[in-house]
Amino acid sequence: MGYEAVVVGGGLGGLSAAIRLAADGHRVTVLEKNERAGGKLNVRSGKGFTFDTGPSILTMPWVLEQLFESAGRRLEDYLTVVRVEPQWRTFFEDGVKLDLVGDFPSMLEEIKRVSPADASGFLSYLQYAQKMYDLTMKGFYRRSLSGLTDLRSRHTMPELISMDPLKSMHQSTAKYIKDPHLRQLFDFFIMYIGSSPYAAPAILSQLAYVQLGLGIYYVEGGMYRIAEAMLKLLGELGVTVKTSSPVEQVLADGRRATGVRLASGETVEADLVVCNLEAIPAHKSILKQQQGAAEAADKLSKYAPAVSGLVLLLGLDGKYDQLAHHNFFFSHSPEREFGDMFDKGIPTEDPTVYVGVSSKSDPTQAPEGKDNLFVLTHVPPLKDGETWEGHRERYRELVLDKLERNGLAGLRSRIEFEYVFTPDDLRELYGANGGSIYGVVTDRKLNGGFKVPSKSELLDNLYFVGGSTHPGGGVPMVTLSGQLTADLIREQWEAESGSAAVRKGG
Repeated sequence: MGYEAVVVGGGLGGLSAAIRLAADGHRVTVLEKNERAGGKLNVRSGKGFTFDTGPSILTMPWVLEQLFESAGRRLEDYLTVVRVEPQWRTFFEDGVKLDLVGDFPSMLEEIKRVSPADASGFLSYLQYAQKMYDLTMKGFYRRSLSGLTDLRSRHTMPELISMDPLKSMHQSTAKYIKDPHLRQLFDFFIMYIGSSPYAAPAILSQLAYVQLGLGIYYVEGGMYRIAEAMLKLLGELGVTVKTSSPVEQVLADGRRATGVRLASGETVEADLVVCNLEAIPAHKSILKQQQGAAEAADKLSKYAPAVSGLVLLLGLDGKYDQLAHHNFFFSHSPEREFGDMFDKGIPTEDPTVYVGVSSKSDPTQAPEGKDNLFVLTHVPPLKDGETWEGHRERYRELVLDKLERNGLAGLRSRIEFEYVFTPDDLRELYGANGGSIYGVVTDRKLNGGFKVPSKSELLDNLYFVGGSTHPGGGVPMVTLSGQLTADLIREQWEAESGSAAVRKGG
């Protein structure tokens, strides 16, 4: 007989945790404040165009496969996952263009075309990135880590030294790659988790192997199908998922959570609470009535929010044939771009702009002869009391100017559908700290590259999942956070059941 478990928030971390908890024999209720589950992975449509409003690239699909296998299911019975080629098409202000491709000989030719001198360095760089990935697979992706002590328990000293703990990701890139275009491109992989290559630890160089070695993927019908597949599985497992059900307070007796109260006044009793709302906002809202909540929030301040973003969903009358499924229009100076965002905390005047066009791979996403552009520009997270409204129109124009300047001539005149998401929307819709897209920033000096511990220090049976917790932001990471947190809960459940059996036997 298992726990009565309540999951607060139906993002991918919450849904993943709910699947694992149900598969482990617990009775689970998921409470989501918005009209749809999925969190930042969501969908919007209009005038025949469909847009994924959050993640647009899927990496490490083994994480999803592992989740469904844990419930005795096969992912392919719920989703069709397809590899995307070219992986990225990249554009630089000086006219240099480069495709990232999964076929190794072709990728090497692309490298040689841009910088012949970097061909041998590229091979060494990929070997280094694979080594970092293999080290991570031994510990980081296998267990929920709360800090250096946990990491040391999973690795030998030579392995820890091999992680280059004193180097940043940029320093590792620069060791192998000399051409500034290629350095900027490979450093930018860090934006999968919304951090700076100049501050993130070298272990994250593995992202080059995650992409170039393992590939990137798209889900037929749109990325929101991932959430729909999880919801279908949850239904089969007997999990109750309630949308439009905002939680107002976690209830507790001493150091144990006893359930939650909804904004409607309804209470749901529980033996266990899993919180998919980010930890810092949670301590300031649904946990603020608990003794020590303010102090706990202050203690978590080193886990600063990762970047936010301005998102333009653009339905176009026509197509740009030069665009691939995933496109990056890079800034002229990455040092200035990252310095503005992370050191000064200001919107940079020359940002890198991502343009996703899912209709290039999936014609169902736009009317015939037209394209759906998901335009994302990273911006600093909001400070307390700050709003994006003062930047909204000016920054939209700055982004459109950059795209028109770099080959998308007449873009403004082709827009027939538009919807805008700002950091304010991300903060309001998803409770994200500062409107962060990726949870907690990965900074080796600020937080050692670690995330908020999954197990609460405030309540003994409260756990956190999602981008602010280990292992971090992005579809695979938040999905994995739910699974690894469920592992911790299983350990606690087995320990408590064992203690109870001993007491009963005595």
